[in-house]
Amino acid sequence: MSETIEVDAFVVGAGVGGIYTTYRLSRMGLSVKCVDIASDVGGTWYWNRYPGAMSDTESYLYRYSWDKEDLQTYPWTHHYLYQPEILKYLQHITDKHDLRKYMTFETEMTSATWNEDTQRWMITCSGSEESNISARYLVNSLGLLSKVHYPNIAGLLSFAGDLVHTARWPEDLNLEGKKVGIVGNGSTGTQVMTAIAPIVGSLTSFQRHPQYSVPSGQRPVAKEYRDKINATYEQIWDNVWSSVVGFGVPESKRKTMDASPEERKKAFQKVWEEGNGFRFMFSAFGDITTNKDANEEACNFIRGKIDEMVKDPRRAAILKPKDLYARRPLCDTGYYEIFNRENVDVIDLKETPIHEIVPEGIQTADGKTHHLDVLIFATGFDAIEGNYMRVKITGRNGKTIQEHWKNGPRAFGSIACAGFPNMFIVAGPQGPFANFPPVIESEINFIMSCIEYAEGNVTNGTTNGTTNGHSKAKPRIMEVSTEAETGWIDLCNQLVEGSLFTTTASWIFGQNIPGRKANTNFYFGGLNSYLDWVKAQTSNFPGFLRD
Repeated sequence: MSETIEVDAFVVGAGVGGIYTTYRLSRMGLSVKCVDIASDVGGTWYWNRYPGAMSDTESYLYRYSWDKEDLQTYPWTHHYLYQPEILKYLQHITDKHDLRKYMTFETEMTSATWNEDTQRWMITCSGSEESNISARYLVNSLGLLSKVHYPNIAGLLSFAGDLVHTARWPEDLNLEGKKVGIVGNGSTGTQVMTAIAPIVGSLTSFQRHPQYSVPSGQRPVAKEYRDKINATYEQIWDNVWSSVVGFGVPESKRKTMDASPEERKKAFQKVWEEGNGFRFMFSAFGDITTNKDANEEACNFIRGKIDEMVKDPRRAAILKPKDLYARRPLCDTGYYEIFNRENVDVIDLKETPIHEIVPEGIQTADGKTHHLDVLIFATGFDAIEGNYMRVKITGRNGKTIQEHWKNGPRAFGSIACAGFPNMFIVAGPQGPFANFPPVIESEINFIMSCIEYAEGNVTNGTTNGTTNGHSKAKPRIMEVSTEAETGWIDLCNQLVEGSLFTTTASWIFGQNIPGRKANTNFYFGGLNSYLDWVKAQTSNFPGFLRD
């Protein structure tokens, strides 16, 4: 039997959230151990190595705000970062702050159980390091978008060619001259199709649902642009923290229908040319996500652009969405234009569904077999709760996280669950619907405030209350109340009322998984309002039980 290792805090996951969590805990003076199933840091950006993988947040904001020196000096050459650059940046931050000494890779947490007697989490790990861990704090940073999702299609495993999911892309996959089919045309699908269209022999998009996408505005940055960003970083981040979506774009309050048709077209054209999906959705007008008539104006503008860009009327008709512009906004680097290529086609699966996958390729309902060498699934993730459903986490009275989330995932302020003492979640359910890096930072700062408050109960004159992983005095237990958790869920449900996002089935509400009940998985009050709420909570922690 392996020896039990005692630490103050145990962190699961070494992505954007796990890296910052490890940094904060170690600087607090606590003993900390972080594990990740991957072979290095990166999280989402470790796994998603498909061609064209790119952030839709501008480069100057897709980074940590807390390292001021790094904001000024770390290089970035384009308006948006591709996956290799993001992974390199996360590796750089990890090495710069000497965080690898706290991390173990190729290691998976298999179970975590709260021990009432010791008031600690008992954790088991498997992989490169088989171990038992005893920790006072458990911080799960398993990832919002981590567990891959394959659709339930007959004959999936019968395909004789290369079957690939974008989130598990093989490094040695050669697509040159190959007959490639792809299922999924969300953010990932549009990126990978745009990247591979020029090199494959043929590319067929088996489209389940057409998407609205706008140009990203990807291009090199001039030295003058970088100098301007560096000179105004304080203001930039102040604007992020006081904004709704945290993407560094103007957030208009102007009502769409108050403008004349000519003014509307001019405003939409301006944000179209500037690029970025969130700029298009929130900067031209302020009611596109709440007013159906306003939304339809945006829809018609993008549909018109598709007609302009796609020369074949049949393909253009298939690519034009018919529902509202009410999913996470997409941006691209030439997605619609690839359908002008002779080697690229699109099949409308609503008109001609997939019957089954056969060894040769995909057989559609019209009896046709589409012969393929490579079949790519860009079908996303079992978002938010997926990774938690595969791990046995047991809180008070033997209650598992699966039982706690049986009617949908829920967490107070996105960071804590009733009945799970001293356990925290990064990028959990009901977090702000906004730019992920600032959201993750905000949630971790909230978690650290909770832990600092708990550690403040130490009365032996030390600042952190630890020696070699052992607490010198008994810190406070941080456990959110059922009433506070329910109150937060009720607030999130209230805020989503009137939002057009509820009109479309998407991963935002967990509806990309067949048979799953729709759930309010995000806080739609805005990043700024969330931070105001957190400030009130951390004054005396009214949402937590008193021990």
